[in-house]
Amino acid sequence: MKRIIKWGILSTAQIAKTAIIPAIRSLDNCEVTAVASRSLEKAKSFASELDIPKAYGSYEELLADPDIDAIYNPLPISMHNEWTIKCAQANKPVLCEKPFALNTKEAKEMISIFSDKKLLLAEALMYRYHPLTQKFISMVKEGAIGEIQNIQSNFHVQITDPDDIRFKKDTGGGALLDLGCYCVSIIRQITAEEPIDASSFAKLNDEGVDVSFSGIMKFPSGILGQFDCSLTSQFSCGYAVIGSKGKLLVDWGGMVPWPGEEFIIKYWKGDDYKEIKIPEANHYALMAEDFSNALLHGTSLQFDLQDTINNMQALDLLKQANKI
Repeated sequence: MKRIIKWGILSTAQIAKTAIIPAIRSLDNCEVTAVASRSLEKAKSFASELDIPKAYGSYEELLADPDIDAIYNPLPISMHNEWTIKCAQANKPVLCEKPFALNTKEAKEMISIFSDKKLLLAEALMYRYHPLTQKFISMVKEGAIGEIQNIQSNFHVQITDPDDIRFKKDTGGGALLDLGCYCVSIIRQITAEEPIDASSFAKLNDEGVDVSFSGIMKFPSGILGQFDCSLTSQFSCGYAVIGSKGKLLVDWGGMVPWPGEEFIIKYWKGDDYKEIKIPEANHYALMAEDFSNALLHGTSLQFDLQDTINNMQALDLLKQANKI
């Protein structure tokens, strides 16, 4: 009989509803079995809307359910460390939403505990799985633009609710962690190096949370990676690499990068220009499939936890440069 992974969702976060649950359900070896909230009424409403069999009024009840094989954790960043560790104590593998933790220290603590218990743990940084990302990086590595001179990345959104957790200090809010984690990650993936120095600037709200953040990282090869992100701007998302012989650009403009969309890599080499079309793909499903295969068959994750640590270290370096 084919084994099915029964997933539990740790909170009723919007990302679980719109992206992760549909992704899990698209796989033939997974099902969503339960959801938990600190409010039983909220959990029941969420479960009813999404046809989830079980609803719990506490996170502890979900972790105590013997039928649950894996947990997806989309709690606020400030709660990732505590509740991911509690999942380990309950012997539950975890797919933890990005960014993995508040800082490198927390990330290493989480990873160490899961390693000791020989439990699967991964960061839900989904963009890495998209064929667009992989094609872009492979073109750079194959020398499509010559030697890398500069990398640029940006991610801006406009959040209009002043009570959104991303504006709050105690929930781990801020543009750098919420959006900059993507910008930093893509720059690191392209260089295949880790930054050795950084400078940064931030615009802070009254709570001291960075609502806008700009940074520059220097890598051992001399490559510079620049990025900017904001929680209060017109939507903008993309990245570019300028080389000695050409340029590659991905720009989503006013369109949120989402499963089911066809994307384009813009490619200049000297005076020549062409567009490379990337077929639609569900990067959330590809990520869930990678995790599920590792859990069921013992295969290696496509992106290991060292990449998670390295990204957290780069984020810490940028925070330290701005003293936030």
